[in-house]
Amino acid sequence: MQLKPINQQVVAIVGASSGIGRETALQFAKRGAKLVVSTRSEAKIAPLVDEIRGFGGEVTAVVADVTVFEQVKAIADRTVEVYGRLDTWVHCPAIAVYAAFDKTKPEEFKRVIDVGLMGQVYGAMAALPHLKREGRGALIHLSSVLGRRSVPLQSSYCTAKHGMEGFIEAMRVELQHEKIPISVTSVKPAAVNTPLYNNALTRLGVKPASLPPFYEPSLVADAILYVAEHPTRDFLVGDAGRMIDVLQRLSPSLVDFILERVAFRLQRTDQPKSEDGPNNLYEPIPSHDRVEGDFKNLVIPSLTDWLDKNPALKWGALVSTVALAFLAAQAFKTGGQI
Repeated sequence: MQLKPINQQVVAIVGASSGIGRETALQFAKRGAKLVVSTRSEAKIAPLVDEIRGFGGEVTAVVADVTVFEQVKAIADRTVEVYGRLDTWVHCPAIAVYAAFDKTKPEEFKRVIDVGLMGQVYGAMAALPHLKREGRGALIHLSSVLGRRSVPLQSSYCTAKHGMEGFIEAMRVELQHEKIPISVTSVKPAAVNTPLYNNALTRLGVKPASLPPFYEPSLVADAILYVAEHPTRDFLVGDAGRMIDVLQRLSPSLVDFILERVAFRLQRTDQPKSEDGPNNLYEPIPSHDRVEGDFKNLVIPSLTDWLDKNPALKWGALVSTVALAFLAAQAFKTGGQI
């Protein structure tokens, strides 16, 4: 399966007004891709369009609500109308409710599912006919490590991410069966320093957070651009996310034990916020149209992302580690002589 170089691609990015979506749009534009960017508010997408055009990028904006299939379909149709084709579809939107499951209202839970799961489903349904007609392309869905392992106080968000993994896996195999060379990727970040936490509805009494450490949105955008050129099944972003994934595979009960002791405390900041505070559950918030959030002091780099983008070095490092472990074991057995 071969994907076009980014500077030859037409890319649609849904949920581009802030956070990971905004940074991804900027990186694609700087690399020469033609863009269609979308969000649910014209006022929120206009500054991004101006910024991209300011450095010579080619971009078109479409206002759409991802909970309405016809509006999502209009993003894909507009992309083909303006640029003649669609090469890569990147679907980012998500909203969050921080509350215990029994403190979450049914309509709030459903709303998170409508945006975070059904929006992703609608995106794939809208993009696939155009990608099939081209005979290749990439579907990139922004998931989360919480699609592998749920945490307390985010039951609706985790449900959306788990559901996303289910339909992506089924769709991927169906495309393989049809022998249609479309790359389907789930990008799964650990905690990312975006405005999501400013925008979330919370019943914790304070502004919510995520389990540290945090990673910069640019790290996720880098992963998205990488899989847009290199067909990849899953891309976990952040060393912490990979560690959680491994622990979950080894011992879910151990992860239960750890989360029970740290997750309730670490998902709370010391900044008061009531459940009536501004949130974007049903309507966009005028502020927070930026890439980064408020957790810069908790951001760390990630080594394993770089290794995943350089598979030859990754496997070389793995082989070297195994070899060193073997030699160390032999030396231990022979009293220091190999």
